[in-house]
Amino acid sequence: MTKKNKLKLCDWSLLVLTVFVLVSGLYLELTNSQDLFWVWVHVVLCSVFIGAVVWHLYLHFKWKSWFQRLKGQKSPVTRLLALFGVLAFVSGIVATAHWVCSYTHASIGGVHGKLGFVFIALAAGHTAKRIKFFKR
Repeated sequence: MTKKNKLKLCDWSLLVLTVFVLVSGLYLELTNSQDLFWVWVHVVLCSVFIGAVVWHLYLHFKWKSWFQRLKGQKSPVTRLLALFGVLAFVSGIVATAHWVCSYTHASIGGVHGKLGFVFIALAAGHTAKRIKFFKR
């Protein structure tokens, strides 16, 4: 499989996963994370999503200094996407740890949700700018 085909598979996977992560995140936001099953669905979906993001970055940059390369991007949307991605990831780990210990919604979960929604909005902009890639 060529790098271009791998990138196409990865990007389509990210597109589908983004929709599922957004829907599960909205559901948790609307229900105040009361349903244990859906919290775990969201955690699993986001774990797979993070794996796809890592694969996407690897396909673009290999393992060479991702932070420097992302910081040096011309597009401010891509730089913000990277920043909010890291913030959502870290806050998600903290929120999940809190959830596992108490099975209650914490304020960090609310912060994570807002960061995640900003990340998804930026990802939509990042994708829209590269829509020709998906059309081919």
